[in-house]
Parts: sequence; structure tokens; C-alpha cells
Amino acid sequence: MTGERRAEGSGTAVRIIVVDDHTVMRAGVVALLGSGTGAGTGIEIVGEAGDGRAALALVERYDPDVALVDLRMPVLDGVATTAGIVARFPRTRVLILTTYDTDADIGRGVEAGAIGYLLKDTTREQLVDAVHAAARGETVLAPRVAERLVARMRQPAQAPLTARETDVLNAVADGLTNAEIGRRLVISEATVKTHLLRLFAKLDVNDRTRAVVVAMERGVLRRASGGKDSP
Repeated sequence: MTGERRAEGSGTAVRIIVVDDHTVMRAGVVALLGSGTGAGTGIEIVGEAGDGRAALALVERYDPDVALVDLRMPVLDGVATTAGIVARFPRTRVLILTTYDTDADIGRGVEAGAIGYLLKDTTREQLVDAVHAAARGETVLAPRVAERLVARMRQPAQAPLTARETDVLNAVADGLTNAEIGRRLVISEATVKTHLLRLFAKLDVNDRTRAVVVAMERGVLRRASGGKDSP
């Protein structure tokens, strides 16, 4: 779907592009919002893209008011796409629409410059309202996202993991036992346990599995966990 760059005073419809690598999902969003101003949404979809690089080209060509962007995409993900749009085309507001609501994902999206962060269980009415709000320069957050951000702000600052603690946690995520971690890092099994207990305290968890999960949510780790639960 294409359209020409808007001329000044040509209308009041909010012009958007929809960016999602899943064709069916993208088509669903387009159908939800309507393909033109006649759908009663006051929104005109001027372009679609399946990855971030294509999205940047669309923004440059069509100068939309809002870019509705998925978070996880090939070639250029939603965070990099958001940062690119904000840096190169500051008039276009970025509204993230995704299924991912971890603290790490939300933080990365907001820090990249997104004006809003919505989840894909958002209703049609909420999405339409969010697009118009974003076009006006208003911050838009899904309720669960807002709750997570508030909770995160209220948490006391956590001491960062040391390089060695991160090494140990990476090994835990790989499913290694304490003995195997010791051999990998050339340290004693007792030292491994000490590092585990310290990182448990820093992450405010009680077991290995939860440590990996929390570390992934905070962006410290990017992979699935494994291994046993005791230190």
C-alpha cells in the first residue's frame, strides 16, 4: 500500500506506516485500523514494511505522522528501527506494538525513543486512540507496561553483576553444574557457589532458574536457562 508525501494542509487524517515481519499480523493491523480515512478511524495507512530497513525507507518516502513498529524483526529490529527514525526523521512518532512485555524489552524500546509501547492484545478502539495520541506527541503505554515501568522506578538501585558473576550466570544458562562451571572458569567449586550466592542477592532471587530469568528480563542475558536450582 502506497501514498504520496503529504502536502501542507492536505487533511487531518493521521498518516501511518505499519511495520511487522509477520504478514498475517501486519494484515490484521491494517484491517483493524482500516485502509483509509473512510473507515471512520481518522487514520490513513500509507505504507507497510516487513523489516526495519524497509521501514526507514518508507518513512523517508512518505513522511508519516506515526510508525507502528513491531519489536522483534529481521534485518533491523524494532529498537534499532526506532532509534533510526527518531534520529533521522524526528517528526515521525514511533509507537511500538508487540507481544513482548519484559522489563528489558520495554526499557530498550523506550530508551530508543518510542513515544508509546502497546501490546498486541490491545483493542481496536485503544489502538486507534493510541495512534491519534502519538501523533499529538502524547506518551501512550499499555496498562501492563505502565505498571512495569512504575514498579521498576520504585525498586532500589541494584548493584551490577561483576564480570565473573556474569560469566558464572552465563554458564548456568548453558546448563552447567557447579563442577563444570569451575572447570570452564578455572576456579574452585566453592568459589562458584560464592559467586552464585552473591548474584542471587543482587538479583533478589533464590534459585538458579529464577536468576537466569531475571537476568534475561534486565537484559543481562539473552538466552534460555538450564541447570539445577540449588547454588
